[in-house]
Amino acid sequence: MKKLVLIITGVLFTTLSLYAQKSAVFAKSGKAIRGYDPVAYFTDGKPVEGKEELLYNWSNANWYFSSRQHLDLFKANPVKYAPQYGGYCAYGLSRGYKASTVPEAWTIDNGKLYLNYSLSVRNDWDKNRQERIQKADSYWPQIKDKE
Repeated sequence: MKKLVLIITGVLFTTLSLYAQKSAVFAKSGKAIRGYDPVAYFTDGKPVEGKEELLYNWSNANWYFSSRQHLDLFKANPVKYAPQYGGYCAYGLSRGYKASTVPEAWTIDNGKLYLNYSLSVRNDWDKNRQERIQKADSYWPQIKDKE
């Protein structure tokens, strides 16, 4: 039994390591937060795809915007609009690891944007959100530049 637990743990660790992200910003195919406009979550209340011609490089990642106004707002104050934890899953960060996110699984809490791996993961994160934010905040400085 002990040997089986060790094997399963090893397989899970190896699998997670394969999918781990090194960058401090989640960028799928070179696009921060999958090419979605971070400002739109605040102004439109929903995820909106950015346009190729409205690109801004910040924090070693390419950010895309749906309008010139959103681009200008972001340029003026990127920390206000960029998702927490570089756009990695807030739930995953609360457990000490990086995970990818989808644009539909989002929350704004206390003026900050949080993204999650999926809608079901966001539901789990919401059950204990404030505690999870505190845990993720404590883990982020240690793991933001690691795999």
